[in-house]
Amino acid sequence: MESAEIRRRWLRFFEERGHTVVPSASLIADDPTLLLVPAGMVPFKPYFLGEVKPPFARATSVQKCVRTPDIEEVGKTTRHGTFFQMCGNFSFGDYFKEGAVKLAWELLTLPQDQGGYGLEPEKLWITVYEDDDEAETLWRDVVGVPAERIQRLGKKDNFWSMGVPGPCGPCSEINYDRGPEFGAEGGPAVNDERYVEIWNLVFMQYERGPGFGKDDFEILGDLPAKNIDTGLGLERLAMILQGVHNMYETDTLRVVIDKATELTGVAYGADRDSDVSLRVIADHLRTSVMLIGDGVTPGNEGRGYVLRRIMRRAIRNMRLLGSTQPVIGDLVDVVIRTMGEQYPELVEDRRRIETVALAEEAAFLKTLKAGTNILDTAVTETKAAGSAVLSGDKAFLLHDTWGFPIDLTLEMASEQGLSVDEEGFRRLMKEQRERAKADAKAKKQGHADLSAYREVADTSGTTVFTGYTENSGEATVVGLLVDGVPSPAATEGDEVEVVLDRTPFYAEGGGQLADTGRIRTDTGAVVEVRDVQQPVPGVSVHKGVVQVGEIALGSAAHAAIDLVRRRAIARAHSATHLTHQALRDALGPTAAQAGSENSPGRFRFDFGSPAAVPGTVLTDVEQKINEVLARELDVTAEVMSMAEAKKQGAIAEFGEKYGERVRVVTIGDFSKELCGGTHVHNTAQLGLVKLLGESSIGSGVRRVEALVGVDAYKFLAREHTLVSQLTDLVKGRPEELPDKISGVLTKLREAEKEIERFRAEKVLAAAGGLAEGAEDVKGVALVTGSVPEGTGADDLRKLVLDVRERVGGGRPAVVALFTVANGRPLTVIATNEAARSRGVKAGELVRTAAKTLGGGGGGKDDVAQGGGSDPAAVGEAVEAVRRLVAEKA
Repeated sequence: MESAEIRRRWLRFFEERGHTVVPSASLIADDPTLLLVPAGMVPFKPYFLGEVKPPFARATSVQKCVRTPDIEEVGKTTRHGTFFQMCGNFSFGDYFKEGAVKLAWELLTLPQDQGGYGLEPEKLWITVYEDDDEAETLWRDVVGVPAERIQRLGKKDNFWSMGVPGPCGPCSEINYDRGPEFGAEGGPAVNDERYVEIWNLVFMQYERGPGFGKDDFEILGDLPAKNIDTGLGLERLAMILQGVHNMYETDTLRVVIDKATELTGVAYGADRDSDVSLRVIADHLRTSVMLIGDGVTPGNEGRGYVLRRIMRRAIRNMRLLGSTQPVIGDLVDVVIRTMGEQYPELVEDRRRIETVALAEEAAFLKTLKAGTNILDTAVTETKAAGSAVLSGDKAFLLHDTWGFPIDLTLEMASEQGLSVDEEGFRRLMKEQRERAKADAKAKKQGHADLSAYREVADTSGTTVFTGYTENSGEATVVGLLVDGVPSPAATEGDEVEVVLDRTPFYAEGGGQLADTGRIRTDTGAVVEVRDVQQPVPGVSVHKGVVQVGEIALGSAAHAAIDLVRRRAIARAHSATHLTHQALRDALGPTAAQAGSENSPGRFRFDFGSPAAVPGTVLTDVEQKINEVLARELDVTAEVMSMAEAKKQGAIAEFGEKYGERVRVVTIGDFSKELCGGTHVHNTAQLGLVKLLGESSIGSGVRRVEALVGVDAYKFLAREHTLVSQLTDLVKGRPEELPDKISGVLTKLREAEKEIERFRAEKVLAAAGGLAEGAEDVKGVALVTGSVPEGTGADDLRKLVLDVRERVGGGRPAVVALFTVANGRPLTVIATNEAARSRGVKAGELVRTAAKTLGGGGGGKDDVAQGGGSDPAAVGEAVEAVRRLVAEKA
């Protein structure tokens, strides 16, 4: 049975039994505690927590999932994979244990010609939580599973949670006996390789607190209602139904292995190491395609780093198997053709997926050779020094300069018998990562901190947004927090969070910044609103300061936005839509939106592109946008079903979460997008759009920044003034500016070269005097000294080599000169052949000197260079060189 048929049967079975079929959510988790969706229940988490009332009592889905904690085990075991599909059925206060148990058994054992999977009942074993008498009774007495095939296991094995604060409860697992060839008998408690878990039934009753591991956490209490969350691993069931030994040999992965063997000439099954590489390639390429399909692009942080890491592991494994040419295109094509039957959007978005994947491969292949050479050198130096640990700064260099994920460095170093100073690497990365975490934390909160907002949603419902048609309106204060704590009232000067039953304030989302304004109560209190967020879906929280009076819970209020700011943001948002469409027209559908920010009078727009956009193309895009403004097209919004929106050709943003009903914003005959933001009524209201330029923000992602309306006019006015000033200075017309300025710059560069020549001559003129002042250190002529501040590295190197040649008499000679450039000390040291024959080497001397200067350095035995951060330590560095020469001589 093919994987696509397993998926179809699952959804059909549960739909026929009263479950609503819910399409798979994006792999990009709509949850601040997660980077990617790791489990089938994640999209239903708000329902299980009671944050949002579920629109159905029963649901079923086949959810795309990605997990990477055990990435090093991929290919080595039969079951570890980064991407998998989790088939789930869910009950929200409807059926509980008995219903879940009966449904699972029926689907698994129902004959295939009747719509089931046709598994032999006698091969199914059951595990239950050690204290769950009810579950064991149901399996034994209601379903009819013999008692000897039911086993009790502890919290580590049969108590489920997501690993983070959230829903949890005892679970019961269904395991399939694959037979004696897979090991000893005794059930899943004895051998989980033979008795493979295929379905986990979670009886969700509790909410867990923070903690580590599978059993080190506290149970906070009961959930609002008893729920069911089950998960069947589609790939594991496919392994059984297709009669293969591991998940890599199932239909959706074996074809990728076959393509990899075709491209490399390495047969699958011939060698364990090559088999592991082929499995890694198949697993990682499929995961990469699914991630790119959901809008993830390779990067150095967050989910972008996850994608980059697995793509580069796959590419490197192809190289290990002997591939010397780009191969990603062929492998991506196989994945799309294989997975496209289950996820048609992969086929529709083929061009963009291929563009992103090919760009990442090209970027990595450029750096792989150079980075590998750097690593090989570092490995050689480490071993020569008698160490078994590669330094953290080398790992950081590989990551920061050559784009090597730390995991790849760890893997390649391990192959050479070395470990890596991960602590040193993490220390160098810490500041950058902390900034990223602080920024994310400022925008989002984990659900553990949201109980107050949930309570407001439970008692007063969600906030009605009136801002599409109103700029102000009457409302009631239904929630009030002071310093994050619920409060009945707040007084002048208090930092508050106010929840209204209805509001014209737009909460930040979809790339649009929040409205600001004021809330006035019937008692005379005034709150200045500085930000609006939705920490709980549908609940708008107005953050601000009480300026006058006292605001109380239950007060009648009048909410009014800053209309000037709103209109400026609306102009920017509409301009973003126009820019998106104009870029797609110019570059093709690969220029899909990857993010945006719409602020008053300006916006930035991120989009997919494998290379920089030529200036001429950007000029054409800008012209097209402004031509649309002159056409005075109407901007309209309409709510419709997702199916209808797709039918009309509306563009959706990757990574955004949409419901069954969506809002479609249409700009005349030019643009049509899914969007919940605010917009102008007619393109003429934008006035003017000026694109400031574009730049790279990551592999395959570009960013355009622009000004709109009055801000665009002010920018052009300043540019005009600047051009006028320049024309006065060069005594020419505006169109002559490029040639005239180029001429001035040419003369300036020639003058700088002449100055540099004079400086070099002056420095070299000192060579004779320095050589004559050589001191004798145990038979070695040692020349040390400082040259004028500002001397460049090249000039210092020339001087050192010149002085070395001037030391006569065939004596062993060492020249160590120092300077300070841009506030930092610099040294170059050279030795002649006679000195090197006595064991005095330039590289060793430089490392000693540079360490004293607070830095580092290196080079060859005859000449080396280093630097540091402490100019005051030059004298001490000279002494360190003198001592080392004496020791070696």
